[in-house]
Amino acid sequence: MKIKIYLVVLILISATASAQIDTAKSKTPFEGLDQSWYNGGDRRTTASVMENKYFTGSIMMDVNYSYSFVNPIDNTVVGSTALARDNEVQLALGVIGGEFNYKNARGKLFLQMGTNSTVIPRNDYSPYRGQYQLPNVYRYLAEAYAGYHFDKWRGINVDMGMFVSYIGLNSYYQVENWEYQASYTSDNTPWFFNGVRIQIFPTKHLKIEPWIINGWQSYAKYNKMPGFGGNITWIPNNNVKLLTNDYWGTDTGGVPERIRVHSDNSLLVRYLNRPESKGISQAAFSLTVDVGYEKGGGVNGFHDDPVKGPAQYFFSGMIYNRVWFNQNKFAWTLGGGFINNPGRYLVLYPTGDASPLPNPNNPSQTEGTHPFDTSPGSQFSGFDYSTNIDWMPNQSLTWRIEYVHRYASVPYFAGHGGVTSPTGYTTSPLPPGWAPDLAHMEDRVIFAMLFRM
Repeated sequence: MKIKIYLVVLILISATASAQIDTAKSKTPFEGLDQSWYNGGDRRTTASVMENKYFTGSIMMDVNYSYSFVNPIDNTVVGSTALARDNEVQLALGVIGGEFNYKNARGKLFLQMGTNSTVIPRNDYSPYRGQYQLPNVYRYLAEAYAGYHFDKWRGINVDMGMFVSYIGLNSYYQVENWEYQASYTSDNTPWFFNGVRIQIFPTKHLKIEPWIINGWQSYAKYNKMPGFGGNITWIPNNNVKLLTNDYWGTDTGGVPERIRVHSDNSLLVRYLNRPESKGISQAAFSLTVDVGYEKGGGVNGFHDDPVKGPAQYFFSGMIYNRVWFNQNKFAWTLGGGFINNPGRYLVLYPTGDASPLPNPNNPSQTEGTHPFDTSPGSQFSGFDYSTNIDWMPNQSLTWRIEYVHRYASVPYFAGHGGVTSPTGYTTSPLPPGWAPDLAHMEDRVIFAMLFRM
């Protein structure tokens, strides 16, 4: 932790010095820096074809076909935010919208459809506190915010609404990611925030971004206090990106004394860049490490305590290496990661083995005939690895084939019997003794078409 504090101080000191000598006429953040190679970033190198002075339009399509080697009878994928159905062609995400600018007023509206609109928010039980069916209200919004731009330094933006999250490095939009099935680190951390975001760009190389939000991937608040956090992104040159995201909140329903602390940290390095080469044209790696804990209300962070309760924390990491070929028309990615999450407070609830309704005695947990145990002291760990080949004929289109293996310390992934019923249909009655067929591991192949314009 001390090393991280020293690093943040060093970045801020560097930024302050740079701000005093930053005399560039343009005020564009990160101007002139090549960001097209980032894991979790926009790989386009030219402007959108739907761009004018006041509006920049965007269309995205994410279509996948995924095949599990166990071939579950109900075609359901468990434990993923990227996939919903097995052995079927599925529209995971269709997005249309754009960014608006008039003088210093700004706004962004991205409408979404597809399986992601159900899969991503499925573990958010905060709307059960109060009325108005917030999952239905927000389901078809990927991003929706408005605000004001202040002409100070390289810019200051103050926005309110719904934003995509940076925690876990991977982008909400698959077209920006090196891998399709995200590692545990990304898959079990937020994809969206609802609240206030302030972006401060002191120099061309630095962004400082405070948040005041409803909670950790939650449409509403579980308790009275909002969540607080922020991002610091430092891009010293074309080949290095360093960022940290940090969060504090109370995100256990009905347990306001339990706090959640999380720190997410990523380093991206491009170690080869020969864009005109028809052989290896580019190579880079990304490294992400997350650590956090919950404390109070019957749990005790990193250590078991006979009075305060069992340990409840999150520790995970992932690393990916990507090599581009033939003037960046093809790419090969290899990587994976691990997770350890005692208390299971961030693990995706397995689809189908629990009722969609929360436990009335604990709104952050599920109930039903086969609930997923998230009680203090419950254990969960796992690892994953994957590799893929991309063909990118232009900056708007990616064709991907990927193999992924995932393992969990408890039965978690869908087995051949599925997680719905003995026949695989929701209309079939459940006979006595039936239980979802869950397995410790899964192997699958994914074909995807990713489009952005």
